[in-house]
Amino acid sequence: MDDEKLISKKDLLSLYGISYGALYRWKRKGLIPEDWFIRKSTPTGQETFFPEALVKERVEAILSGKNELELDDLAKKLRGEEDETWTLTLSTVYGDKIFRLQDVKKIILKKGSLTVDATNAVTGAKKED
Repeated sequence: MDDEKLISKKDLLSLYGISYGALYRWKRKGLIPEDWFIRKSTPTGQETFFPEALVKERVEAILSGKNELELDDLAKKLRGEEDETWTLTLSTVYGDKIFRLQDVKKIILKKGSLTVDATNAVTGAKKED
């Protein structure tokens, strides 16, 4: 990592419009590895830098994936860990939203006065595995 081009924390936050808090939340969740946070002395004091190519790619992956997955699930995906849990994906004109079946309480379909409880039909699929 010594020969890689570095980007300062300040420049990274400004480039992607992310907050200091978000960056450190991502660090706590394991989305950005601890060893990518490089402390260096500068004329104005200590500053944090990152390997530019790696951190830019990771931040872009986080920003594009955070609307589809919870941060913990996104961290697992970025670390290459397979998730063996069933998920329910709702695809709409506004995008996709993914839920773990273990988190689903009820699935109700409505059309006019007709109401159908589809919970067992969907969550029962995980038992067939």
